[in-house]
Amino acid sequence: MIVSMTGFAARKGHGHGYSWLWDIRSVNGKGLDLRLRVPDWIDGLEPAIRADLGRALQRGNVSLTLKVSKESGDSEGSLRVNHTVLAQMLTAIAEIEQAALNAGVTLSQASHADVLVMRGVLDQSNTDDDTMPLRAELLADLTPLIADFQAMRTAEGAALAHVIQAQITLIANLTANAAAEFAARSATSNTTLRDALARVLANAEGVDATRLAQELALIAVKTDVTEELDRLAAHVTAAHTLLTNTGQVGRKFDFLIQEFMREANTLCSKAQSLALTRIGLDLKTVIDQMREQVQNVE
Repeated sequence: MIVSMTGFAARKGHGHGYSWLWDIRSVNGKGLDLRLRVPDWIDGLEPAIRADLGRALQRGNVSLTLKVSKESGDSEGSLRVNHTVLAQMLTAIAEIEQAALNAGVTLSQASHADVLVMRGVLDQSNTDDDTMPLRAELLADLTPLIADFQAMRTAEGAALAHVIQAQITLIANLTANAAAEFAARSATSNTTLRDALARVLANAEGVDATRLAQELALIAVKTDVTEELDRLAAHVTAAHTLLTNTGQVGRKFDFLIQEFMREANTLCSKAQSLALTRIGLDLKTVIDQMREQVQNVE
């Protein structure tokens, strides 16, 4: 079963005097892009989370946020100034103010409140605490969070598969209609070509009948859509197979959509009949709609 790149999960937990809240969500992407916002005062937490997510996911733009705070009744020393970050922030503010002064731009003076809300200036932890037990607890809690997240992506994938299956069926039906229309057009075209050849030979002197017949045959070949119809049928079979595969099939589906559209475009250019052209345009519409769905497949 295919998996969607769209998903969401949230989870609460507590332990070792702290409480926390997880939030993870994702949308479609060409590769795996992990964007994490986690406490930097817990040693080694971010690399461990990144490694766990990398093993569980293949594609998608994934955003994960973790908020950790001291539980009530254990707040003493929970906020401390990170002097290294503070110095970096003050240096940056000074550089910005000097650049603005050089440019003749007047900026309002930054207040202590502005500085305090900058990320990393305040550590929500007592730096004397050993964060290893807390990190282990958080990583243990990450496992069910990822499971919930994957369960939603799988459910979204099942819904996607249902929509894509209906679109593939519609493409197969349109391909069959095109084949029937082409067969009817072929009989008419053969008669039209023979009549045209007879008229030309009857009203023109010195015309090489063999050469003229070759030119007419070449026109017939250029308007033959048999190969396009055969490839469309083969692509339909390949799409059905991909829907039953597990793992990362999104990129294969992307390529298959391109091939579907290539054959539909060629079919329209060779149609030589209004009915066949309409079928080709309907095919392009369905294929484009399927492309939008396929872009969410992992």
